[in-house]
Amino acid sequence: MVHAFPCGTPALDFVGTLRARRNPEPREMLTSPESLDAWFRESGMVHADTKCDQDDLDTAMGLREAVYSLVRAGLLGQDRDAAAVALVNDTARTPSAVPQLTAEGRRVEATPRQALSSLARQVIDILSGPEGSLLKECGRPECTQVYIDRSRGSRREWCAMETCGNRVKAAAYRARKKASGDPVPAGGDR
Repeated sequence: MVHAFPCGTPALDFVGTLRARRNPEPREMLTSPESLDAWFRESGMVHADTKCDQDDLDTAMGLREAVYSLVRAGLLGQDRDAAAVALVNDTARTPSAVPQLTAEGRRVEATPRQALSSLARQVIDILSGPEGSLLKECGRPECTQVYIDRSRGSRREWCAMETCGNRVKAAAYRARKKASGDPVPAGGDR
C-alpha cells in the first residue's frame, strides 16, 4: 500500500494525501493520475482502476484543498469559504459510484468523477451532521491530518497512535530524560 488511512473515513483520509501541509516542503502523495487511481483502490472506494488522467488529478487536488479549507474553518470557528462550499456541492451533484452485487460479493467500479462525487457526499454528511463537531486536527505539529474524534470524552489527540501518537510520546520521553539529566537508553523510545 502506498497511501495511509489513519482516519477510517475516506473523505478525511483524502485530505491527508498532502502530508505536513504547513511544513516548508509538504509531501504530496498524489503525484500522478496513477497515484490517484491507487488511492481510490486502496481506500476501498472502488475495486478497479478509475482510469484517471491529469484533469482528474487536478480536480481531485482542488477538491482536497476545498475540503481542508472547510474543515479548518470549522476548527477555527470561522465562516466557510463560499468557493470551497460551491466546489464540494458541484462535485457531489455528479452521479456517485454505485456498488453492484456480484457472485463474489460487493464490487464498485467508477469513473474518477463518480469516485470524487462519493467523496464529496461523505464530506457533506460529515460537515452537516453530528460528527462535524467531533472533527480535530492531529496534535503532532508536523502532521495536519484531520479526523473524527469518537473517543470517550473526546480526548484523542492524534490521527493515529501507531504513527503520530508514538512519535509525540517518544519525543516527550526524550525531553523529560534530557531535562532530568538522565541518559536516554539505547533505542531511547521506551
